[in-house]
Amino acid sequence: KQWYQRRVRGMLGSQTLTECEGAFGALQKICEDSSDQLENMPGADGKKVLDTFIPLFMQYFQHPSSKIRSCALACINQFIINLPPALLDNLGNFVQGLTTLAEDHDPEVRKNVCRALVMLLEVRVDHLAPHMNDIIEYMLIRTQDPDENVALEACEFWLAYAELPTEVLSMLSPYLKRLVPILIQGMKYSEIDIILLKGDVDDDEMVPDNEQDIKPRFHKSRTHQQSYTNGEKQEGTESDDDDVDDEAFADWNLRKCSAAALDALSNVYKEEILEPLLPILMETLSSAEWEVKELGILALGAVAEGCMNGIIPHLPQLVPFLITALSDKKTLVRSITCWTLSRYAHWIVNQPPEDRYLANLVEELLKRMLDTNKRVQEAACSAFATLEEEACTELLPYLGYILKTFLEAFKKYQHKSLLILYDAIGTLADSVGYHLNSPEYIEILMPPLIAKWNSLKDDDKDLFPLLECLSSVATALQTGFVPYAEPVYQRCLLLIERTLTSAVLAATQPEQYEKPDKDFMIVALDLLSGMAEGMEGNEEFQILVKNSNILPLLFQCMQDDMSEVRQSSFALLGDLTKACFQYVKPYINELIPVLVNNLQPCYISVCNNATWAIGEISIQLGPEMKPFAGVILNQLIVIINRENTPKTLLENTAI
Repeated sequence: KQWYQRRVRGMLGSQTLTECEGAFGALQKICEDSSDQLENMPGADGKKVLDTFIPLFMQYFQHPSSKIRSCALACINQFIINLPPALLDNLGNFVQGLTTLAEDHDPEVRKNVCRALVMLLEVRVDHLAPHMNDIIEYMLIRTQDPDENVALEACEFWLAYAELPTEVLSMLSPYLKRLVPILIQGMKYSEIDIILLKGDVDDDEMVPDNEQDIKPRFHKSRTHQQSYTNGEKQEGTESDDDDVDDEAFADWNLRKCSAAALDALSNVYKEEILEPLLPILMETLSSAEWEVKELGILALGAVAEGCMNGIIPHLPQLVPFLITALSDKKTLVRSITCWTLSRYAHWIVNQPPEDRYLANLVEELLKRMLDTNKRVQEAACSAFATLEEEACTELLPYLGYILKTFLEAFKKYQHKSLLILYDAIGTLADSVGYHLNSPEYIEILMPPLIAKWNSLKDDDKDLFPLLECLSSVATALQTGFVPYAEPVYQRCLLLIERTLTSAVLAATQPEQYEKPDKDFMIVALDLLSGMAEGMEGNEEFQILVKNSNILPLLFQCMQDDMSEVRQSSFALLGDLTKACFQYVKPYINELIPVLVNNLQPCYISVCNNATWAIGEISIQLGPEMKPFAGVILNQLIVIINRENTPKTLLENTAI
C-alpha cells in the first residue's frame, strides 16, 4: 500500500500533464468507490493516508489544468459527509480554497464547488455561517449558471437550506425576493425538455408503452390499527404512502429541483415566500405563452402546503381557472394542472356544495382520465386518487359516473396508465367503503378486474398492483365479493404455497434455484386479509377456510426471515381470528409463541401487527388466554415504556 501511495504521489507530481491527469482520474474513482476504507487506511510515519492526501489535493486547486482542479476537488468532496479528522483539521483551508475556485471558467469545477458547499451546509453549517451572506450571493448567481449541471447543483443548496436550524434560517430572509424569481425561472421547460417529453404530441393513447419506462412497483404490507372514537372500537389500515406527484417529478433535473426547493422553502418561510411569489403567479398564469403559464401552475402547486393560509383568499378565483386549464390545448398544461389541483383537494372538498367546486372538479378530472394523451391520463388518474382520499363519502353522488369512467379507462389504457388506474380503484374502495356494495356498482367494477386477474400469469408482476386493488375492493364489497371469492382465495393460497416451496429449494439447493420474489406471497396474504375483513362472519368464507390449508401455510409465513412477510402474516392472522376463530383456535399453542417472538419494537410494523393480532386473539379466548399472559405482558411492558414508540403501536399495546 505504501509503495502504491508513493507511486501515485509521484505521478501527481509528474511534469507530464497526461500522466498527472490520469493519476487524478484514478484517484477520483478510488475516492468515490472506497471513501470509507480510505478514512481508516494507515499511511507513512504512523499517519493515516488522508493526512497526506487531503492537503495534497488542496495544493492542486491552483493547477493550470481545469481537469486536475476538478478532480482534486471531487476527491475531497467524497469525504465531506463523514468529515474525517484529516479534513476537519484542514476545513478552514478547504473553505478558503473553494473561494479561489468559485469563479472558475470550467463548469465542472464550478459544479464541484457548489456540491462541496451543499454538503458542508448539511454537516458543518457553523463553518459556513461567518461567510453565509457571500455564499448565498454566490449560489444565487450559480443557480442561474448557463451550464444546467452547475445550476442544478447550486439549486440543491436551497433544498438543503430549508432543513437548517432556526437560528440560521433568518439569514436567507432578505434574499427571498431575489431567490423566488430565480427558482420560478428554473422551473420553465426548455425546448429540449419539450422534445424529450413529446410535449407537442397530443394523441398517443394507441401507442403501446415502452416497458423500460415503467418503473418497478414495491408493495407495502398491511398495517393494522385499533383506536377508540366516541367510546367505540374502530379498526382500519394505516398507509405510509407519500403524495404521488405528477410525472414531471420523476427524473431529477433543474426544473424539478427548483420546484422542490420552492416547496421546501415555502414550508419554512410561509408568507415571506408568498409576498414575492404572488405578483409572479398573476403574471405567469395570465401569460399567452403556454410554457410560462405551465410554470405558473407548477409553482402554485409547489407552494400549496407551505403557503396555503395566504393563498386561500385567492382560491375562489384560482380554482375555477385551474379547472378550466384542464381543457387547455397543450398536454403539458393539462397534466401539471391535474397535479396542482390535487394539492388543493382538501380545500375544494370542504367548500359548500352550492359553490360546485367539487362537482366541477370531479367532472373535469374524469374527462381527463379519458384524455387522448397518456401523460394526461396518468396525471388525472393520480390526481383523482388524491381527491378520493380527501373527499371519501362526498363522492357518493358521483359514484356511478366514476365507475363508468373507470370502465372506459380499462378499455383504452396502455400498460402504465392501467397500473395507476388500479391504485385509483383501490383508493376509491378505501374511501367509500361499503357504499360500493351495490349490484349496480359491482356489475360495472368487477368484470374488468376479474378478466385482468384471469389473464395474468402467476409470475407476472402486474399482479402486485392488481392484488393490492382487489384487497381494498374485497374489504369494501363485503358479501358482494362472495361470487368471486373462491377462485381468488384458491389462487392466493397457490401463490403463497409456490413461494414458500421456491424459498426452501433456493435455500437447500442454491446452485440450482434462484430465490423467489416474496412480494407475490405478501400481496396474496394482504388480499386474503382484505377478504377476511370484508366477509367477516360470512358462511361461504368460513367454508373456504375450513376446507383449505391456510393456517399451516400462515404458520410458515409467520416465521419467514423477511419482515414484510411476517407483517402481512400477522395482519391476516388477526383478520382470520375475527372472521372465523373456530378454525384458528386449534393452532393457538403454536401461533402465540411466534407472535411473542415478534414483539420487537425494532421492527415497528411487524411488532404493531403482532400486538394487534394478540389483542384479537385475547378477545376471542377470554380466560383461556391466562397461560400466555405472563410472557406477553413482559414484552408489552417493555414496548409501552420505550421512548419514541409510534402512537399506533402504543395504542395497540395498551388495548
